[in-house]
Amino acid sequence: MNDISGALPAQAANAYARAQNNDFAGISSTGFGDALQQAVSGAIGTLHHADSQSIQALAGQGNITELVTAVQQAELTLQAASAIRDRVVQAYQDIMKMPI
Repeated sequence: MNDISGALPAQAANAYARAQNNDFAGISSTGFGDALQQAVSGAIGTLHHADSQSIQALAGQGNITELVTAVQQAELTLQAASAIRDRVVQAYQDIMKMPI
């Protein structure tokens, strides 16, 4: 039990030191534009996957479970993108209403 209790404070101290030095192993610090580009690329990939699954199903070669899953993921992605777009437009309108 002493080994575990002695290791935890040492691990916490090491983590704190890494945070102070901005040394986050495995965490990439990307900007907002990069994060937005990755999100859009992921959404487009999801929609393309659903499209390809639909084409395979129409040709009689696809699996119905994969088709339904892909279409549902595409629908959720589209709903999320629409909700984000609505929030961005609302934020823009709120900013435009602010007095200078």
